[in-house]
Amino acid sequence: MPTAHFNTKDRILGAAEELFAQFGFAGTSLRQVTSRADVNIAAVNYHFGSKENLVNEVFRRRMDEMSERRLSQLRQAVDDKPGDLEAILAAFIQPALALTYDRHGSAFVRVLARAYAEKNDGLRKFLSDNYGQVLREFAKALAACLPGLAKEDLYLRLDFTAGALTYAMADFGLIKRPAGVSDRAHADKAAQGLIRFAAAGLRAA
Repeated sequence: MPTAHFNTKDRILGAAEELFAQFGFAGTSLRQVTSRADVNIAAVNYHFGSKENLVNEVFRRRMDEMSERRLSQLRQAVDDKPGDLEAILAAFIQPALALTYDRHGSAFVRVLARAYAEKNDGLRKFLSDNYGQVLREFAKALAACLPGLAKEDLYLRLDFTAGALTYAMADFGLIKRPAGVSDRAHADKAAQGLIRFAAAGLRAA
């Protein structure tokens, strides 16, 4: 792809991500996106075809990389520490929380929170079709650690874990980053706490 096209596409994605984070999907118009990205509507149509596709591609840009990191860390955990529940949860939680201190990922974290808050069936289908397999891989690895846990309960508890993770990523909670503590250290501490919390929930009778 020519550099000019790549730069235009990337500018549109960056502008859309910032606006979706601020105003939500329904509250952001393509006119706002074109104005923020300094492009015309034809450029958006050329690269994405529709607003729905633009929303999907904002997610793909971050989710592909995060999913790759998760699965790589999961494979390593299964190989190096078979049966270690905490190692599997770390593979799920750490790459996601790492986005919170990545300057390119911080806006996406807010977009992700919007996706949970707004009912967008098209986006949910896109995420399920493209990234559902990642959750199934984790469910399979967790099931091997928890042979006595019914499949329905396992998926329910994994859902709770994913919800708590999104909440932690969006920094909605009562625990704010203390002065003098870096974003990375704050996220690492949150990750360790969530791993312990999720492991206890998954092991609960």
